Amino acid sequence: MATKESIHHMLEPGKRLDAGRVWEVVELVDGQPGKLAQLVESLWDEDHAIANRAADALERITRERPARAQKWKEPLLGLLAEATEKKLRWNLALLIPRLKLTVPECRRAAAVLRAYLDDKSSIVKTAALHGLADLTRQDPESLPEVIELLRVAGRSGTPAMRARSRILLEKLEQPSSEQRSRTSLHMFT
Repeated sequence: MATKESIHHMLEPGKRLDAGRVWEVVELVDGQPGKLAQLVESLWDEDHAIANRAADALERITRERPARAQKWKEPLLGLLAEATEKKLRWNLALLIPRLKLTVPECRRAAAVLRAYLDDKSSIVKTAALHGLADLTRQDPESLPEVIELLRVAGRSGTPAMRARSRILLEKLEQPSSEQRSRTSLHMFT
């Protein structure tokens, strides 16, 4: 891979929703973290295909290393609210909850993700549900509302939403190991 090639140039080839060279970009940024700024900048590109692929690459990078995108938290939260492209939306819906957010920021993101539930795209709706579930780790007070949303989507959503809701509900409704220990102790007292 040519390391002198710009991220923008690497994201150019392909149709609007094609992955193109996303994996190459991920590898390049993993090896050269200084290139992350170029990738983030590409999220606002006028060419929707480039912005979509940039979001795909950044989502993949933050799966293992979410802190890498932390310094762009505010612009990313703004983009979450402004995004109209479905691939950009679904990748941001998965990425934003990985960042360290304050409770007000969690609620701001959650409001946008709830609006995403009205999107025409099933994958955007499904990613929004996933994002809402992930936000509950940082905003536990939102858990009852999110569980209810997942239950409704599990009954009446698209097939993808129903399947993802079942998986997310299973994780969210399981008591933590600390809660299980306390319950076990109370059984013997």
